[in-house]
Amino acid sequence: MNPVGLISMQYARPFGPEHFPLFARMKALGFDFVELLVPEPGELDTKETARALADAGLGVVLAARVNLQRNLSSAEKPNWQGGVDYLRYAVDTAVELGATIVGGPLTGNPLVFAGRAPAPVSEDERLGCKARCVEGLQIAGAHAAGSGVTLAVEPLNRFESDVLCTTQQAIELLNAVDHPAIQLMLDTFHMAMEEASIAEAIRLGGSRLKHFQANENHRGFPGTGSVDWVSVCRALHEVSYTGPVSLEPFRRNDDRFGVPFAQWRAPHEDESARLEASASFIKSHLALTEFRR
Repeated sequence: MNPVGLISMQYARPFGPEHFPLFARMKALGFDFVELLVPEPGELDTKETARALADAGLGVVLAARVNLQRNLSSAEKPNWQGGVDYLRYAVDTAVELGATIVGGPLTGNPLVFAGRAPAPVSEDERLGCKARCVEGLQIAGAHAAGSGVTLAVEPLNRFESDVLCTTQQAIELLNAVDHPAIQLMLDTFHMAMEEASIAEAIRLGGSRLKHFQANENHRGFPGTGSVDWVSVCRALHEVSYTGPVSLEPFRRNDDRFGVPFAQWRAPHEDESARLEASASFIKSHLALTEFRR
């Protein structure tokens, strides 16, 4: 059975040592690991964090935080170098925490979260962007190679990235990088917007898939949206995916006019039961589709 986890942003961002008691709560709700954002320098003591995770019996996966200054796609040398250095730092942090996966939009160049509008690019610009991403990922892969850490590149939807949006684009990038430490991460939230078939995209990812986020099309709790979880879980089994499956649900119980979407992520006193049900929902679908495949 795949380990099923919960992203730390469900409770707090930034996630500090004062939140360590939440590890035991996550474990009690049925989660096997926590997906932590790669801590910024000074944000978490990695030894203390690793000890707290071990005490709770919880595994850990890391999620990278890129920006325009940590940007493998950038033609600006300092920003490109910042992207390379950040991935090296993320790998070193993973080793200290006992994580084997760092996932996320590792190519950088975010859109909406950086306040940057998308714009058409020439073919030369597109190829230059690809070449820079390939070079940066190869360097980061070489750093990760001896540590047992995999860097998993995540395609995002068109509103969050104009570099990598589909599984097909990710496969093209991975083919060019051609490094065993650089693999694929997929998130059904983004896939619901960009893929003709989530299940077929999973099959396309195949053995390169190393991290998977199981999220509804509307970011609500699993089972409350339009994602076909039977076909998704069946496809995961068909490609023999045994890696982590993490959840990043938003609380969607406030439909008042003018309530910002981001506010729906805020912790809520009644959330525990829904999170426990979400863990059980995904685990039961994984088990059922494995039995029936």
